[in-house]
Amino acid sequence: MSTSAALSLPADPHSYARPAEVSVRHLLLDLSVDFRSHTLAGIATWQLQHQGEATELWLDTRNLQIDAITAGNEHREEPTTWENGTPDAIRGQSLRIQLPVGASQVSIRYRTSPQAAALQWLNPEQTAGHQQPFLFTQSQAILARTWLPCQDSPGVRFTYEATVRVPAHMLALMSAENPQMRNALGEYHFRMAQPIPAYLMALAVGDLAFTPLSGRTGIYAEPVTLPAATSEFADLEKMVAAAEELYGPYQWERYDLLVLPPSFPFGGMENPRLTFVTPTILAGDRSLTSLVAHELAHSWSGNLVTNATWNDFWLNEGFTVYFERRIMEKLYGRPYADMLQVLGHTALLHTLEELGPASADTHLHLNLAGRDPDEGLNEIAYEKGDYLLLTLEHLIGREELDAFIKEYFTRHRFQSMDTASFIAYLRHELLDKHPGLEEELQLAAWVNAPGIPAIAPPVTSERFDRVEQSLQDWLGGTPSTLLPTQEWSSHEWVHFLHGLPDNLPAPRLAELDAAFQLTHSGNSEILAAWFPHTLAAGYQPADAALEAFLIRVGRRKFLVPLYKALLAASDGHERAQAVYTQARPNYHSVASGTLDALLGRS
Repeated sequence: MSTSAALSLPADPHSYARPAEVSVRHLLLDLSVDFRSHTLAGIATWQLQHQGEATELWLDTRNLQIDAITAGNEHREEPTTWENGTPDAIRGQSLRIQLPVGASQVSIRYRTSPQAAALQWLNPEQTAGHQQPFLFTQSQAILARTWLPCQDSPGVRFTYEATVRVPAHMLALMSAENPQMRNALGEYHFRMAQPIPAYLMALAVGDLAFTPLSGRTGIYAEPVTLPAATSEFADLEKMVAAAEELYGPYQWERYDLLVLPPSFPFGGMENPRLTFVTPTILAGDRSLTSLVAHELAHSWSGNLVTNATWNDFWLNEGFTVYFERRIMEKLYGRPYADMLQVLGHTALLHTLEELGPASADTHLHLNLAGRDPDEGLNEIAYEKGDYLLLTLEHLIGREELDAFIKEYFTRHRFQSMDTASFIAYLRHELLDKHPGLEEELQLAAWVNAPGIPAIAPPVTSERFDRVEQSLQDWLGGTPSTLLPTQEWSSHEWVHFLHGLPDNLPAPRLAELDAAFQLTHSGNSEILAAWFPHTLAAGYQPADAALEAFLIRVGRRKFLVPLYKALLAASDGHERAQAVYTQARPNYHSVASGTLDALLGRS
């Protein structure tokens, strides 16, 4: 990142770092992974870029044990003094390091806490193979500081090299150039030549194997999961090629997927070169691979051009959702992409209802100061951001919008972008060329006002229209077995289930279940849409499957609404507490933190 870029960034309310004074530019990381103590230990050496005459380096930490710090240059370092700031429940602690005159690097010897929020330590029973333990990280949004002393702001980018030592029978992977097979020593070396922010630092260690899909794509997974994953993601190279046709060359050399154990809290995480994905998308029919298209799109929107602070999160996710659906349209046709758009729109309306029509949290540009930025990671950034771009497409046409987006990614690659700077760029490059367009678009209402501006075009799907007709037929008395469901994708099933009345009695659900075996579906999206109805109706044949799902799956998208539905059911509070007690050890801290608050756990 250039000096001018660093100086122009807005202040990040979630970081103690002062990159306008001294910023990190390259990391040399040496770590040992200890599964017995659930800790990482080693040395982080930061090479620095001075923006002025500052004599201190400010880093972010949280629950790290700092053993020693030296500072100097690549030839000689000397011990230096440092000070930890007062702990903050959200931001952790500042680490203020004194820099000798001319110091170009610092080395920090440290150890993580067994409770480090970014680190998920799984015992063998929590993995697919049930033979070896597993470790994975989740650094977004501000959890990199729990396993690495760093400038944990999305506006600060750095390159890195790493050496990681693990048990010899395991494979280590990072968001970097990766090995494709394990070695006898259990020592792995990594290099990331493209600059990334700290939230894209990632590490995974476990019983893993690799299958190539093309010259630049492949799948990592536990051996027992690898065949199904290889089949599910057979179109991965086609996705990358489709994305490049839309918005320019892929800039990260390889694009591989790592299928994680079920406790992963998200659908996917766009760690550069190595997207982490949940096994809940292994549906057997490639019907849920739009999630992979989403994470791939992040290779442009998010990883290549990054939100400067978490208040600007929509710049990552709004572009990514729009891009994802364009990829899926290119591969599978407009009617397929339209279904995804309607599902997203439904989720947006639900979030708007939950947050309230006047909530400032429904603005695209957020004010998350003093709050965990995780609170801003909801459908507003994703779907309202996408809806703004969809509206712009509606007003000026795809060809011109595509040219703008492609140039935006090209011109700002490996840089960060805040909302004000993006609006200025949008005006200069696009809006000002069309007098009256900004007012017609109602740009200010999208960015700094609640709800959805009236200019937004309707969102429709022909395939869903047919599903809705089938739903009305069934509600009107047509037997389940006569519904034309043979060619339905999981999206059509989810739309059908979302459309069911809230007060359906158990016998009607039993009829559906007998015809379509919904309770025992292997598709997580279908199950997540089905179980709230079974809970509301007291349909007991689904109870055991629901509890097994909550214990097995750690994806927060599913867990939160299902626990809410369980809490709302008769005797649901007691059942929810019992299931959560059993399931909580399987959940990542990102999920358990949300659920602890929901269920009143301290």
